[in-house]
Amino acid sequence: MSAILDKEFWELASFVVTVIGLPLAIATFVYQARRERANEEEEEYQLLNDAYIDFLEVVLKHPDLRLRSNAPTPNLTAEQEERMLVIFDMLIALFERAYLVAHDENMPPDKARRWNSWEDFMREWVRRENFASRLPELLTGEDPEFSRYIRKLAEEESRAAG
Repeated sequence: MSAILDKEFWELASFVVTVIGLPLAIATFVYQARRERANEEEEEYQLLNDAYIDFLEVVLKHPDLRLRSNAPTPNLTAEQEERMLVIFDMLIALFERAYLVAHDENMPPDKARRWNSWEDFMREWVRRENFASRLPELLTGEDPEFSRYIRKLAEEESRAAG
């Protein structure tokens, strides 16, 4: 009982908490915060992927537009042209959201890996003549950094196609 009231005991206990407990608590907090942020980033990525799958379902519902073809769709009616533009507007909105949420100039490897799949989607679409030819119109009013980014991808893909 006298040890509990002993001043030296409390000083030693205080020292142990300060030297061991406090750094351990800080390290645990930092670890949990990083883990939570990683989970949030993974969830954001999954939501974007789900939105892209939803977009592809819209594409499937309009086979007459031949949206997945690299060659331009010939002889579109005014109604087909309008549907194509609306679908492309949806795609640009999705790409812009992905860019704003998932892109960063200095990404850690996990984030860069997730972003690369979005860049692949964008490159795939800018190679399609129906989409690429409408890109200037589609980018009107979009985020300037995103617009520069996707235009750069379109230029790179156009050069690569030769």
